[in-house]
Amino acid sequence: MAEPGRHRVEHEILVSAPAADVYRLLAEVENWPRIFPPTIHVDHLERSDRTERIRIWATAVGRPKTWTSRRTLDAAALRIDFRQEVSTPPVASMGGTWIIEPHTTGDCTIRLLHDYTAIDDDPAGLAWIDEAVDTNSRSELAALKTNVERTVQAAELTFSFEDTVFIDGDAKDVYDFVNEAHLWHERLPHVATVHLEEHEPGLQTLQMDTRAPNGTVHTTKSHRVCFPDERIHYKQTTLPALMDLHTGRWTFRPAGQGVSAASQHTVVLKTENITAVLGQDAGVADARRHVRNALSANSRATLDLAKAYAEGRR
Repeated sequence: MAEPGRHRVEHEILVSAPAADVYRLLAEVENWPRIFPPTIHVDHLERSDRTERIRIWATAVGRPKTWTSRRTLDAAALRIDFRQEVSTPPVASMGGTWIIEPHTTGDCTIRLLHDYTAIDDDPAGLAWIDEAVDTNSRSELAALKTNVERTVQAAELTFSFEDTVFIDGDAKDVYDFVNEAHLWHERLPHVATVHLEEHEPGLQTLQMDTRAPNGTVHTTKSHRVCFPDERIHYKQTTLPALMDLHTGRWTFRPAGQGVSAASQHTVVLKTENITAVLGQDAGVADARRHVRNALSANSRATLDLAKAYAEGRR
């Protein structure tokens, strides 16, 4: 018998990739910020061979939210069941299933099932959930299809790198410098304007105009998940022309009497813009070099100024 007030919906998509590869991408949650547009960051809280408890930070209808889920993984059946343990209002309860159905052609169909209730069965809350589930499900499945197929065809478009400096200071001071992004237009020469909104402690939306070495200014927008004195994860939602995806992580680790501070980036190139930005003769290698140099320059500038700030306070 159906539970009163519980809604059930299903979305599906056909993917030109082996079912086992799709299952692996879904099972390994560290992939999610790269393959799902709404997902900002995912942390494991508990895990065993077949069950795990995870915390997810993601946007829902454009607003960052966080919740905790339990998952049961069945690799043989190509099935993952999930249930939110702590939901965010107006959601009262939320769960569902990923089912990957292989075809003899080598393709597969991904089915995404959801069931949910709204707090007090509120019609406005239910309408918001309906929209959020439909919007996120469609974007998640489309992105999963795109990223799975692209992973097979063009691995050279995705790359990661990290810049690290040693700071003879306190981790809290270094963290504070990066966390207090509302002050970056005063502290960082390459930041022209900045707007920081903190939706709840540690969950931020950051929008800023950044100056490139040639004097041009571009706007970026990111959602950030902050763990005091330890790390800050972020995902850009408004991107420069050469990037299809940009995620990153600031980390602050004790090292001797000081701190090892690092800025890590993962990028997927937007190939259709390469010649427009870099010229007719430019290719993927040129775009990789250009993007890495630009991001690394900004990271190093921020880390060097954080170093001066923290060492000045010691």
